[in-house]
This record gives sequence, C-alpha cells and structure tokens, in this order.
Amino acid sequence: MDAIADVDIGAELATQVAAVAAAGGAVEIVGSGSKRFYGEPIEALPIEVAAHSGVIDYDPAELVITLRAGCRLREVEALLARNRQMFGFEPPYFGVDATIGGMVASGLAGPRRAFAGSIRDFVLGAKILDGRGETMQFGGRVIKNVAGFDVSRLLVGSLGTLGVILEVSIRVIPMFETEATLVFRHDSADEHIRWVNQLGSEPYPISASAWSGGLSHLRLSGSEQGVCHATGQLGGDPVTPEWDAIREQSHEFFVPDQPLTRISLPSACTDLSPQAPQMIEWGGAQRWLYGDVDIDSLRRQADPLGGSVCAFRGHASEIRVFHPPAPALLKLQRGIKSSFDPAGIFNVGKLYPEL
Repeated sequence: MDAIADVDIGAELATQVAAVAAAGGAVEIVGSGSKRFYGEPIEALPIEVAAHSGVIDYDPAELVITLRAGCRLREVEALLARNRQMFGFEPPYFGVDATIGGMVASGLAGPRRAFAGSIRDFVLGAKILDGRGETMQFGGRVIKNVAGFDVSRLLVGSLGTLGVILEVSIRVIPMFETEATLVFRHDSADEHIRWVNQLGSEPYPISASAWSGGLSHLRLSGSEQGVCHATGQLGGDPVTPEWDAIREQSHEFFVPDQPLTRISLPSACTDLSPQAPQMIEWGGAQRWLYGDVDIDSLRRQADPLGGSVCAFRGHASEIRVFHPPAPALLKLQRGIKSSFDPAGIFNVGKLYPEL
C-alpha cells in the first residue's frame, strides 16, 4: 500500500475538543482553508486537522480507500491515478492543499457529479469526534455494508457542524479508457437544457455537460469504441476540454471579484434569469450566475420548483449564504446536531445562522 503520510493526532484533537466543551466555548474546524469561504462567516477558536493525515487502507482490487481527513486531495488522486482509479464525483480543489476532510464536509462536486453521483453516494464509512471529544464510527470499509443506518453520509455537506471528521472510507471507480469533448451551438440556456435532457434518454456515454455564451460542451467517457461511435452519432466539433477549469472556477466565465450565485433546480426547469451571464451544468441541475442579482427574488422563484439558491461567494454580508430551510427541516437538523454536538461547539452558524 502506498502511504501518503502517517500522522495520527486524533488523541490531541480529542483533548482539545473536550477542553472547549468543558469551558463552554466554540471552535471552527479548519483543514487547509481552501473552502473556508463557503458558508456563513464565523469567529471561533480554530482547530487544525490538516496534520491528521495518512492512508489507512487501500487495496485497488476492492475499489475502496480509507483515509485520515488531513490527507491532501491532490496526493490521494495521484495515488489513485497510479492504479488507474479515481473519485467518481470529480471534487474541486480551490487550493493546492485541499484536504479529504474539507472535500467531504463541503460536499462540493465537479462536472461528473450529475452522471456518476455525489460524494454522498460514494462515502461508505467515517470516524468523527463528537462534541464531547469522544470517537464515533459509522459504516465500514466495504461496499456491501448493511450494519445500521447510513449515518456517515450525514457528514457530507454538513460544513463541520456535526463533528471533527477523523477518517473516511470512500468508494472509487476505474478510470475510463478514453474521453472526448464536443461543442455545439445553442443560443439560449433553455435550448441547451431541452437538448441535453433529450440526450439523457439515449444510450450515450455522457459524463459532463456545460453551457455558457451560446456554446454547449459535452464530454463523453468510456471505451474507445463507445466514445468513437457516440461522437459519430452526435456530430458537433471536437475541442480541447476545459473541465478542470470549470471545476476549479478558473474558466473565463467565472469573473474574479464578482459575486457568484449557484442555483440548484430539477434539470428540466426553464431558465430563471435569462438576462444574467450564466453557466449551466449537470444537465440543467446546477446553474451559475455572476454579478449582482436579486437573491430574494430568485429564491421565491426556486421555492415552488423544489430548488434552492446559494450566495456562493462575494455577496454582501447581510445576504444569507444558503437557501433558508423550511421550519420542519430546520427542526430536524437542530435535533441531529444536538445528538452529535450537545454543547453546540462545532462551526456554529456556518451552515445556517440558526444552527
């Protein structure tokens, strides 16, 4: 087994958490800080977990890797690549030192997410420190695990509000034999959304889609024969792929120092903001808008559609980052948090001001 590092500081972290809980304080869980911008700003005693690093178990034949939370994402992906494997959800880095813990806690995924699944679909088990400084373990290290409820997946996207992630077991997938990216002209977002959803009913090996500036990009992934056949059927023009730039928001669409808004909707919904510069991903399920937009108006439009609007970054401080939850959902989330973090010390207010 190739080890990335072997630093176990779990006992030290447990001591820190127990001391803060006893003193009635609060902490901010910090990895490399690459995704610290995501969520509501908070001020609390930082607990550093980046040094808690190391590959615990990895047998490529099992398609599962178990890691400490401080492992660097780039090093883990390099290890997987040497074995022709990868994370199916294509996680963004947003910084060269991005960690596995930050990847799970943020729940962010890249262009492949709509076609391969989210991080939550790949997490098999986890170990955390709860708000008492005690270790809790959920799930396991095997794909077929039916021991109890799937609590470990609650950690995905929780932004550190439930506990300090110590370890996580994640299912990986084989790399594809080949990939190709094609570009097509569609003048409007609605035209692209209708087109890409129609393609979804056909047996094409699609692994990513994106639209901006009147151009639809489509990625095909699979065997040489399958990709070649699909390319011939679809037409379009082959282009140099820019999926890494889209994932890392370094693509020319993402204008620096401008507010960035993310809209999540059922994929077939029509365009909510046809006048705003935007990028459409995930077959229409994820839509990015940059510049000043009326967040409240967008949220009112998204609510009856079952969608949500996130003030992703760069917005005024008085604007809530995440779509306000329904009262019943907020009550449920408060109950879950109190079970894991009874003293309320972890990343308080990071997800919602009320949590």
